Amino acid sequence: MRLSPVIALAATLLLSVASAAEKPARLGLCASCHGENGHAIAPVTPNLAGQNLDYLRSAIKQYQSGARDVPAMRAAVGMLNAADIERVLAWYAQAPVSTSAAP
Repeated sequence: MRLSPVIALAATLLLSVASAAEKPARLGLCASCHGENGHAIAPVTPNLAGQNLDYLRSAIKQYQSGARDVPAMRAAVGMLNAADIERVLAWYAQAPVSTSAAP
């Protein structure tokens, strides 16, 4: 049975959304500061929930190159391979932004 191009595209999109929603196995180190769902643990740590994926990619590249000089981030990013980084960034980009005020 051959699928129509529209059905094939819809199936591909559904599979990509499902895989993006799966919690990354290597999230732990990032979650220790940025929170499992992208809501930072400490007030000085940025929230990553709902951030633009391209922005997150650009920021990671800047940490890797030293353009953003944050030794903790460079060390954390250095422990992840490119696929792990992409999964973590996709996880945080798709995370809902909290609309409630902090207590």
